[in-house]
Amino acid sequence: MSEEKTSAKGASESFQEEFLACWRRLPDKLLFAGLAALWCALFHFRGNAVFGWVDTSSLFGWMYWAFSTWPDDGHGLLVPFVVLGLFWWNRQELLSLPKGIWWPALSLVVFGLLLHLLGYRVQQTRISIVAFFVGLYGLTGLVWGWRWLKSTFFPMVLFGFCVPIGGMADAVTVPLRMLVAQVSVGFANVVLGIPVIRDGTQIAAEGIFKYEVAAACSGIRSLVALLAMTTIYGFVAFRPAWKRTLVILSAIPLAVLGNIVRITGVIVTGDAFGHNAGVFVEQKLGFVTFAVAIGCVLLLGHWLRDEEGERQVAV
Repeated sequence: MSEEKTSAKGASESFQEEFLACWRRLPDKLLFAGLAALWCALFHFRGNAVFGWVDTSSLFGWMYWAFSTWPDDGHGLLVPFVVLGLFWWNRQELLSLPKGIWWPALSLVVFGLLLHLLGYRVQQTRISIVAFFVGLYGLTGLVWGWRWLKSTFFPMVLFGFCVPIGGMADAVTVPLRMLVAQVSVGFANVVLGIPVIRDGTQIAAEGIFKYEVAAACSGIRSLVALLAMTTIYGFVAFRPAWKRTLVILSAIPLAVLGNIVRITGVIVTGDAFGHNAGVFVEQKLGFVTFAVAIGCVLLLGHWLRDEEGERQVAV
């Protein structure tokens, strides 16, 4: 036990030492901290014009409320930590970049400000979220230069997953629910010979089971999670744009396919063992199809690699 404590203490001290060393090598950090503080203050005190959902003028308060309330948006709380982790992972490359004030980046800050004014005017807080991160990205380029902007584009893109979906998900989940129900029932009828009928998003076998392909079974949650994962994997593992794009876009069919497999498994289990058994598969074994999707992404990545192996880089 004492050895484990010593090892943990040693790792902590090593991290602190390396963090301080990186902090000393970063120029103009106080300038950036001051500008970022002013930018954050603007969005804290005048970031949200919509008080119907939650009574706060803070953009960050509204975001926290959305992440904590809407079931498909909880991942937003994790995104900043993922971005910081990627910055730390790529710290040596970032620290070695030539740095200096680059005034053209101010255009990004101005664009972010105008975008926020638009979002505030039309009372669309999601627009202000995009505006905040665009402006913050611009401030990094203003202080540390265009090479910094280029090298940090990928991690900053991940902040797009901080934009809550909320009620807008219905426009996506309803068609996905219909597609999953149609394909699963068609496969069960034609290939497996299981007499299943479909009524909208409801599937049933007379006298045996009846299920509803709910929003959670549409694939939206697995789609968002897979998009985040494939975005990180695509940018970290590959340099060519077409490879990155292919890996990222693979999340869409894999999320839909995974949920078709899941609902088909529910139908097969319900037909063989009854309604409750199908419910158990639907509620408890959903992770299996997600694991299969991740496996398919890794297989795609292995196939895309060159014979010599793709270099492991962020950007």
